Amino acid sequence: MSEVAVHAEAFSDAAPDRLFEVLTDWPRHAEWMPFTRAEGGREVGAELTAWTGAGPVGFLDTMIITDWREGRFVAVRHTGRVVRGEAWFEVYPYGKGSRVVWAERVRLPLGVAGRAGWLVAGPVVRAFMRLGLRRLAALAAGPS
Repeated sequence: MSEVAVHAEAFSDAAPDRLFEVLTDWPRHAEWMPFTRAEGGREVGAELTAWTGAGPVGFLDTMIITDWREGRFVAVRHTGRVVRGEAWFEVYPYGKGSRVVWAERVRLPLGVAGRAGWLVAGPVVRAFMRLGLRRLAALAAGPS
């Protein structure tokens, strides 16, 4: 099995605490991440579930929170059938606002076929991560 890493970042006029609050309000995930809705807890050991797809076509991404530093950092371990690996979000002060980084390290299934598929899927995943973080940054900076 191969591992790949991908990350994205965005800047927001929102304070770091506000950005983290919106980021970890899992039911609001659908407001900023295209084709994804999520729910779950807010502490180490809590479960998260996210459905990524359109209508009935998609996949369930199950996760366990492995690290939680209020206002700053959350990490998860992907435990589902489709996505396996780790991911984390980190929020930093940046000027009068904040910077958010999203990183994923996932294990690709299907050996050579999985690596070949990542050549196509990787840029799409990265583009959706960037789009999602830009939308998150704007949402957090808007009215509460």
